[in-house]
Amino acid sequence: MAPVLDALGGDGRQVAHALTTRAGEEGELALRAVAEGFGTIVAVGGDGTWSNVGNAILRSGKRTRLGLVPGGTGCDLAKSLGIPQRDVRGCARIVKDGHVKTIDVGRVEGRHFLNIAGFGYDVAVLEDSWSVRYLEGDLLYLYCAVRQLGSFPGFGLELQRDAEAPRRRDLLMLIFANARIFGGGFKVAPDADLEDGQLDAIAFGNMGFWARVGIMQKLRAGTHLRSPHLEACQGRSFVLRFPEPPAYEVDGEWARALSNEVRVDVVPKALDVLVPAGA
Repeated sequence: MAPVLDALGGDGRQVAHALTTRAGEEGELALRAVAEGFGTIVAVGGDGTWSNVGNAILRSGKRTRLGLVPGGTGCDLAKSLGIPQRDVRGCARIVKDGHVKTIDVGRVEGRHFLNIAGFGYDVAVLEDSWSVRYLEGDLLYLYCAVRQLGSFPGFGLELQRDAEAPRRRDLLMLIFANARIFGGGFKVAPDADLEDGQLDAIAFGNMGFWARVGIMQKLRAGTHLRSPHLEACQGRSFVLRFPEPPAYEVDGEWARALSNEVRVDVVPKALDVLVPAGA
């Protein structure tokens, strides 16, 4: 924490800090900071940390700015925003310069997400990562993604976009992307725009093992959307109906749905994030 404080201070600004002592506490600390009148909250961590802090800001109803310092697993939102990795002073300059991008956020079951929400294969990868202690960061997600290629069975659901008629689908994975990158560097939604008022939905059809291998290679490069196994679209609201309440993930955080029907929608221009000039 000391390098971050040193980089942010030194020019007369009031800088206070707090450290978490348990999972999820960053949201409580952010709410306290907003209540105390701080106009900018800088969160050091990864996508889960930023998501929890962003949710706290949104719950507060205040137009508090969020600054990002990558320091956790994944850090994919920073990649979409052009915020540098492993460069504390560069991140501090972004915060001090004060350039704001007002981004959309997604919402599922009352929980907001800044980057992505996912169902299916990516949830299996996340669950697998809990048992791996000898890797971290991008390598952890890549390793677990490879392990799940042969074992994840796929899933069925009924999917409805906006006012369209629902469609039955048999899928490997379903991603709702607010930003472009997930899973430690996979370019899942290369055309996603954080300011367009829509979510990008990418449906990966269930397929055999070698087809999955090919898709994962294309996904890393961001060329997967050309595959006949995939369908991509944009929308403001989606309704998903499953045989039973599914597990899903929002910004890398695991959750279990409250019912077998799940709504995913976008909240346009919801959160002020500090970004490099011209981002």
